[in-house]
Amino acid sequence: MFSHVTVGCRDLERAAAFYDAVLSPIGLRRRAVAPDGGPAGAGWVVPGQALPRFYVYLPFDGAPASAGNGAMVAFAAGSPAAVDAAYEAGLAAGGTDEGRPGPRPHYGDGYYGAYLRDPDGNKVHVVHRGDIRPEPG
Repeated sequence: MFSHVTVGCRDLERAAAFYDAVLSPIGLRRRAVAPDGGPAGAGWVVPGQALPRFYVYLPFDGAPASAGNGAMVAFAAGSPAAVDAAYEAGLAAGGTDEGRPGPRPHYGDGYYGAYLRDPDGNKVHVVHRGDIRPEPG
């Protein structure tokens, strides 16, 4: 459904370290970002899959990056333990708590998630969706 999602940052090295820490426990790996004439960026993908991709970039217009009010990126994790690991790694890499890991039954049976803010204030959700079943063929 999605090709890619992008968030802005003020310090690419700091942002890349944060996302390396958060995304590694859930199986995403950093990929090379080919220069395209725009600003520098970093990207992640599930190994063996071309899409979807997640990127963090310095803003194209050169203005300081800012977090969107009401905007959030949610990353799927394979287990509650992976949610816990991603959350703890994110805090250790400069993120801030927006909601400790735990069950969120009001979102669905088996829903387990955590919320963080990256160093630039972007809201990040890491979630294991035990309530999702494959769509019938």
